[in-house]
Amino acid sequence: MMRIEDILMTLRMFQDENCDVRTVTLGINLMDCADSDLATTCRKLQEKIRRLAGDLVQEGTLVAEEYGIPIVNFRLAITPVAWWAADYGVDGLVRVARALDQVAQEVGVDFVGGFSARVEKGATRADNALIAAIPEALASTERVCGSVNVASTRAGINMDALLAVSRSILDLARRTADTDGFGCAKLVVFANMPDDNPFMAGAVHGGGEPECVINVGVSGPGVVKRAVERLRAGSPDLNLGDLAEEIKCTAYRVTRIGELIGTALAQRLRVPFGIVDLSLAPTPRIGDSVGEILQMMGIGRVGAAGSTAALALLTDAVKKGGAFASSSVGGLSGAFIPVSEDAVLAEAAARGDLPVDKLEAMTSICSVGLDMVCIPGDTSAETLAGVMADECAIGVMNHKTTACRLIPVPGKGPGERAVFGGLFGEAPVQPVRSGGEDFIRFGGRIPAPIHGLRN
Repeated sequence: MMRIEDILMTLRMFQDENCDVRTVTLGINLMDCADSDLATTCRKLQEKIRRLAGDLVQEGTLVAEEYGIPIVNFRLAITPVAWWAADYGVDGLVRVARALDQVAQEVGVDFVGGFSARVEKGATRADNALIAAIPEALASTERVCGSVNVASTRAGINMDALLAVSRSILDLARRTADTDGFGCAKLVVFANMPDDNPFMAGAVHGGGEPECVINVGVSGPGVVKRAVERLRAGSPDLNLGDLAEEIKCTAYRVTRIGELIGTALAQRLRVPFGIVDLSLAPTPRIGDSVGEILQMMGIGRVGAAGSTAALALLTDAVKKGGAFASSSVGGLSGAFIPVSEDAVLAEAAARGDLPVDKLEAMTSICSVGLDMVCIPGDTSAETLAGVMADECAIGVMNHKTTACRLIPVPGKGPGERAVFGGLFGEAPVQPVRSGGEDFIRFGGRIPAPIHGLRN
């Protein structure tokens, strides 16, 4: 039985502490929409999305009102486009992206993820066409997001694909120069990409998934921060184990809420409920920051010695609490550190406390990787590929998902700022180290590590 203090604490989470269901994402299999005629494919995919997602926003809003729990975003994740759009070429894939953008607007969702390819072991003709189509497809659409998985622990790192993606990122940045290269915020480069991630820009409806499924992403940095704050105020003789226990209990409550909302909405839509992704996803709002949690844990300057250890404690406690709360935890699940989307992290980066190499060290134990990091617009494709290869190597060697959402800001260099607005915030342009270009130009594939052989 739930105690009255638990009920009051849950109410406070939503009223005062920025707790919300960050996203409800409907995954849809579009493999059966493929046709030799491109116009027929676009028509079929739009019809299927209208049929399956037409009531998503309306029913989700009713569930949110019924339980008094805000849902911030409604999103779609589709089967990776490169799997079913093999013969359309670059221009045809751009048309597919625009058809997706149109139907996403019609059904009222915020984003649709899945303009994606998996090339960790090699690229097909369709994969290469999709990578080449990314600049125009993402620059000319509002809601379409993409991802490319270039590495895995079982396959190694496809350096040829990584360099091709780097060139597409730089082209995308140039095409969206009027918004500081914001188009790049809609693209993620992965190692060990999950098939059930509800968060953008990397959401896809991957292999082994049902025909249609509801996945939920919950978020509560403000809730965790206030929980640690209350604990420190009331208990002067704390140790780190006490902090971990409090974070774990808080993550449990947040995860239960996400599963409640996801299950209720899945029943209304008559589709399966998939997973809860319990990642702590910050926003630029004060009080909704992973950086503030680290400060409350005693890291006065985020990026200082101890920051990586504190983030490790936070991530592990969140995962433990979520795993106890639900048998359906999936996606990424941990702590995001997107620089522009977290006011405290952006401030630390501007001070020089969070250079790219320190961020890279912290990503070895957090949920994703170098996220919403702004770099100079004149960065070469080889240097950009090198930064992403380093991040992929962390994921490959540690059997974890890592990713990069890097934004080369056209016309700006270190010390200047990129401003995106809304939930995407703003951040300083940070320098990156060049000098490894010859290594990248070798190309080929970095072999899988020996511990990738797990059969």
